[in-house]
Order: sequence, then C-alpha cells, then structure tokens
Amino acid sequence: MTGGRPKLRAMLAEMRIQGLGVIDDATLEPHPGLTVLTGETGAGKTMVVTGLTLLGGGRAEASRVSSANGRAMVEGRFAAGEPALRIAEEVGAEADDDGSLIAVRTVSTDGRSRAHLGGRSVPVGVLSRLSEAVLAVHGQNDQLRLLRPAEQRAVLDRYAGEAVAGPLGEYRSVRERWREAAAELIERRDGARRLAQEADLLRHGLTEIEAVNPQPGEDTALVEEARRLAAADDLRSAAGGARMAVAGGDGESEDMPGALGLLGEARRLLGGSGDPALERLEPRLAEVSVLLGDVAGELTGYLDTLDADPERLQTVLARQAELRALTRKYAADTDGVLRWAEQARERLAGLDISDEAIAALQARRDELATELAKHAEAVSAAREEAAGRLAEAVTAELAGLAMPSARLLVDLARKELDAEAARRGPDGEGLRLAGTWVAAGPDGVDEVELRLVPHANSPGVPLHKGASGGELSRVMLALEVVLADADPVPTMVFDEVDAGVGGRAAVEIGRRLATLAISHQVIVVTHLAQVAAYADRHVVVDKRAAVDEDSGGNGRVRSRVRTLSEADRVVELARMLAGLDDTSTGRAHAEELLSTATTEKASARKKVKGRRN
Repeated sequence: MTGGRPKLRAMLAEMRIQGLGVIDDATLEPHPGLTVLTGETGAGKTMVVTGLTLLGGGRAEASRVSSANGRAMVEGRFAAGEPALRIAEEVGAEADDDGSLIAVRTVSTDGRSRAHLGGRSVPVGVLSRLSEAVLAVHGQNDQLRLLRPAEQRAVLDRYAGEAVAGPLGEYRSVRERWREAAAELIERRDGARRLAQEADLLRHGLTEIEAVNPQPGEDTALVEEARRLAAADDLRSAAGGARMAVAGGDGESEDMPGALGLLGEARRLLGGSGDPALERLEPRLAEVSVLLGDVAGELTGYLDTLDADPERLQTVLARQAELRALTRKYAADTDGVLRWAEQARERLAGLDISDEAIAALQARRDELATELAKHAEAVSAAREEAAGRLAEAVTAELAGLAMPSARLLVDLARKELDAEAARRGPDGEGLRLAGTWVAAGPDGVDEVELRLVPHANSPGVPLHKGASGGELSRVMLALEVVLADADPVPTMVFDEVDAGVGGRAAVEIGRRLATLAISHQVIVVTHLAQVAAYADRHVVVDKRAAVDEDSGGNGRVRSRVRTLSEADRVVELARMLAGLDDTSTGRAHAEELLSTATTEKASARKKVKGRRN
C-alpha cells in the first residue's frame, strides 16, 4: 500500500486555524520534538488545543466560532504511519505523495460540523479513529477524569494491554450469556402467572386458526371466485359474444361468419392467386389462425366452467366470513395469519414453565456462572500483575518530577454483596467467588484505586482525597509517560499539565517533557518559563488590536501565532519569569535558564542514543 513512499516519522507536521475564538488565521508548524505554546492569559493558547481536539473528532461547539468569520476551520497535515494510512484507505481517502494525510474540520455558527480526510468527506468518527492512531490530547479535564474509579481501572487496563484485554473479552462474552440465562430464569420463575396467561392466549389463537385451516393466498382466490359467481350471467354473455366473434356461429353459418372463417377465406384467396408476393403472406395468416383457434378453445372451456351456482356462492361467502374473523384478530390477510400461528408455536415452545424446564435453565445459569468466575479470576490475576509494574514505573517517574519520596499504589478490591443484593444484584445477579458474592460488572469484578504516598512513612491517600493540584498534574504526566511506552501514540499534547507547579518541580517537568520528546512529538501549553526553556520550538500566542470596518472602525482584540527566534525566546522567558522582559536582570535570568535547558537536553539525547546503541 505504501511502496515507494518516503519514510516519515509519524507526527503532526502542520496545523492551520481560521475563525476559531480570537484567532482569525494562524499556522502552526510543530517541531518533531518538543513544541511549547505560551502567551498571556486570554491570548488564545487554548484555541490551539481546541483546534487539535477538533481534528481528533472532538465535540464541536458553536460558541467557539468567531462571529466575524461565521465559520471555523482547522486543517492538519499529518506525517502518518501505517495505522493511519490503513484508516484512510478504508474510507477512500488519499495520502499525498510523501505519505502525509490532510484532515480538515469545519464548524459553522449554527453548530453544524463537517470533516474531510485526504480530500474526501468523511464522518467525524473517522477523525476520531485517526486520532487514536496519531494524536493524544491531555488537558485539565483528563486530570479530573483520573479521579474517577472507572478511569483508574481503564488506566490499568490500558497499561496491561493484551494481558487484560484478552481474558476481559472472553469474560464479557460469557457474562452476556450468563445474564440472558439469569434474566430468563427470573422471568419464568417470578412471572409464572403472566406467562401462563400468555400461553393460554396463544393456545386459544392456534386452536381457532387450526379449526378454520386457512390456506396461503386463499382470501384473494375467494374474492375472485365470488366476483365471478355473482356476475355469471354478464360474464357468460361477454365470453359467448367473444367466442362467436372469433369462431362464428354454430355450423359456421354464412350469416354469422367468425374471424376464423374469414381468415380461412383469405388464405384460400392468397394461396390460389398465383402471385408469389401474395402467396408469401398466406403462412403468416396461418399463424394467426392458430392463435385465434387457441383463444376460441379457451373461451369455450371458460363457458363450460362458468355456472351461476347460488349454493356455491353462499359457500364462498361463508368461507370469506370465517377468514375475516381471523384477519380481524391476528393479521391483515391469511398469509399474515399463518405467520402469526408459526410465531405463536415458537413462543409457546419457549414458555415452558414446568419444574423441569426451570431446573434446566437454572443449571445452565449456574454452569455459565462457573465459567464466568474462571474468566473473572483470570482478569483479576492479570490486573494484579500489571498493577505492581504500573506502580513501580509511575513511582520512578515521580522521582524524576521532584517527588523523590512519593510512591503510587495501585490497589484492587471487589465490591461484596449481601444475600439480597446478590439475588437481584447490579447488572443482573451477583457472582460467587471464593465463597463471597461480588458484583460482576461489564469490566470485571475489580475496583481499582490509585493512591498516592506523598512522603516516606505517610499513608497512601486516594487521589481524589489527598492529591494537590500540583501533585495531580505530576501524577498525570508520569502516567502518560508510562502509558506512552505501553501504548505509543506519536504525537502527545499537554494542556497546562504543569498547573499548580512551580520552582524545582517545574524544572523537572520541563526536563521530563524534553526527554519524552526524544521518542515522541510533544506539544505543551504552559505558563511556566522553566518548562518553556526546554522547547525545541517556542511558539507564542499574543494579542493584537484589529480594526473592524463593519463596526465603525472600533478595535477588536484578535490573536496571532508566532514562532520565536532565539532572541525573542529570551524576551518571552523573561516575561514569563516575572514580567521582567524589559530589564537586564530579567533577560540574564532567562538566558541562564535557556542555556541550562539546552545543555541538559543535549546530555539527555546523548544518554538515550547511547542506550539505544
């Protein structure tokens, strides 16, 4: 599929934004390594992240569309890998000659959204699939989701990969069958009276239908027969007249010649003319004579069967009344009545509420429960093994994020049920494991909780109870770094992942992001100079006044996106440090920070290259 194409590192090569928020028209060319976006509050940094979210198939909000433009457009060019190219091929999208893919998302002021990929209009879901292969956007909402138990379990399962996904898939398949058997058992056991009444109604209907014994298409045939019997005299007159016109009167009298007689005379005249031109017409008249003879015979047969029989007409009308009694109750016609009867027999076969049937169903449910318990244990064992590795890996990352004494604990537990809850239970019924009734949900029987030990000898505290904003940001970053190794996505976007962090921790975050950018393309929105100093490319979003002629020349604040030179970086870092961009002290501090970050990046790259060699 990609033979002859240049090999490109999978990444976001370019993005253009038009009419989104305060950005009229801007182009961003991220570095293959670490790109940081900075700017004053309200300048529109988050619009860049919003644009990336739209490219990833995220929700389109009309409130984000600039009223001056009437439409927002985000266009991204991805140097795509094989997974992304396969998605494009499935939907008929075409990659450029260099193997890159162009994705476009437009949003109008009325909220309507359109998506294009490789020059082809596609559902927004296609961009979502593409995003899963090439782009991961992590913002402050992801930190909030991390506090939810279901999200914490999803993090563990994502890290475990196929070790959990395989047995979990088998668990879900068996669970579905187990729930169906349990629901049917409850229906039969607890709804016996209702089911018995339903069975009686079905048997009554079948008895009534079998007594009448309708035949397929019988109602239509009876309508035709009744019409013919009621109009027998008129039909006999029409058929008799037609037969006389074709065959003539009895004995072919000369006074009433029929078409056959006239044709015979014509054939005789042509055949005896002696002119070849006329003689060639005679065989054609012979063919017509044969056809007319067949019609005359059929008319004769019709007249022989046509009989004004009042008794037969009464019989037909009575039969029609019997069929109408059925069609009023069960279906629109006799064919529908027969289908109803067939379905009723099938339903009756499944309404066996005898003790034997209930016992057999209960045995099947218990058999499936035993099988389900084995799969649940397999899922739990895989999670237990992965939990230890995840905790160890994240703890190591936290040490590199200025939390040297912190540890992450990944605890697994099961929600136990009492006897009554086990009988009804969430999602069906409880499942008995190791002598205890537990809730068996769609994701297994495990509840996962991430707990942070912030200091040595301190107890582990659930993230939603004890982690500060800065600690949660670093835990989030550490998790994403670890998960990136387990489930690599080439481009990672972090929206203010350093929120609530400062000082030495900020430097460590910048250093860690720079290290992550050695193997991934990383785009970071930050307000910290310590993080921005580690960028391979520094982009600033700044406000500027624009004159709107339609509003009488009044100014409106718009934003632009600029890639900074080394000299401009010093000015921006000084501003970010303490608003000292116009002082020699501020610039000196910024230059020192930039120099230190550049040296550390070079050293980190050398170490990574050495490990690879």
